[in-house]
Amino acid sequence: MSRAISLHQVSKSYTRGVPVVERLSLDIAPGEFLVLLGPSGCGKSTVLRMIAGLTDPDEGQVRLDGAYANHLDPADRNMAMIFQNFALYPGMSSRENIGFPLRIETPGADPSPRVDATARMLGIEDLLDRFPHQLSGGERQRVAMGRAIARHPSAFLMDEPLANLDAKLRNRLRSEIARLARELDVTTVYVTHDQAEAMSLGDRVAVLRGGTLQQLGTPRTVYALPENVFVAAFIGTPRINLLRGVVLAPLDGAMSISLGKQALVLPEPLCLDHRLLRVHQGREVIVGLRSEAVRIAKRAEARPGEVAISGLVEHVEFQGHEVFVHFNTGSRPAVVPDLEAPRPTARPRRRRREGGVLDRLRYRAGALRAGPVVVMEHPGDADPDPVEPPPPGGRLPGDLIVRTTPDHELRYGMQIPLLVDLAHLFVFDHQGVRISPAPARLPDLDD
Repeated sequence: MSRAISLHQVSKSYTRGVPVVERLSLDIAPGEFLVLLGPSGCGKSTVLRMIAGLTDPDEGQVRLDGAYANHLDPADRNMAMIFQNFALYPGMSSRENIGFPLRIETPGADPSPRVDATARMLGIEDLLDRFPHQLSGGERQRVAMGRAIARHPSAFLMDEPLANLDAKLRNRLRSEIARLARELDVTTVYVTHDQAEAMSLGDRVAVLRGGTLQQLGTPRTVYALPENVFVAAFIGTPRINLLRGVVLAPLDGAMSISLGKQALVLPEPLCLDHRLLRVHQGREVIVGLRSEAVRIAKRAEARPGEVAISGLVEHVEFQGHEVFVHFNTGSRPAVVPDLEAPRPTARPRRRRREGGVLDRLRYRAGALRAGPVVVMEHPGDADPDPVEPPPPGGRLPGDLIVRTTPDHELRYGMQIPLLVDLAHLFVFDHQGVRISPAPARLPDLDD
């Protein structure tokens, strides 16, 4: 039977009081497939261990089916955990590995019927008499999944189970996991740093960074309506184009967002999202454009809601059924600090005299890496637009990636007219928070 899982304001700290998870609240419905997504070190596995009972939260409550469960041992929670490293007993055959937890739960009972039924479900009947060293990585992961399924748990907890497999095998097992989750109708919490896995598997996705929840929603919502720059940059392939701009709202002319050498002129009458930009007149903002929000202009006129810019071709990536074109539009990219950046260390209470300078430098470096999501100069700085040194060879880097079809003949150095769909335009403030409110319906990404 599926189980409802709730986390209410849970926090966990390890060394020096640095929070690994900070005041996290989640409600997972029975039978739901929830994915915890985020970079390495963001606290995903710690959340999973607190649900399983392997780690006690410092604060907050873990509730199972509405009942307080902080005090419950892992064995009393009826959950099955699937690890990244398979965790099979090397001296046992696949049959014995799958049946081992059943023999522990019901001593003296014959586990063979449930083992055979599980093997048929996973298609590993011919592997039951083999030992782990005789199996491939994918076969070992299937056996590990079989050991969890045979127990008939109330929840599956999966900690990056496909991370050690090659790309082709990951795609195949990803489909099998999705199928099993639907057939078994068991609550599943899946941890990954791979946004492709998260988007294809989860009913909902919880994006974490530095132990805090950034956004929770369906895969389409977190892709189409990111709450901040981190979510926008972390989800999507290729990564979203983030450009620094300035809002210009003259009293006697059309409002626009200056991108440096070019500008996005907003059509009149302004929609609600664009009217909200008036309060940011003269301020720097971050413009976000997915690769599919910009198209190469042909002889046909622009569609309603599109504005024209141009770009110089810097690089063409042929992907077979599609092409990624890197353009230089003269814009200034907004920089998202290292998405895999480690959590800052706490300031030492006491510093030894001989190590004081190094300690201060380490602390300052950690504080800088954990600072605002977007690094950019603010209006009013002494040098708001410093001249960046040219790259080697004098070649300018591309600032805009556009997804298009292979029928375009594009070469390095060509100046190409482009059309930007303002319906898919994201605008964030200088702290990286999305300015525009959620519209009544999600943008039609297929247009």
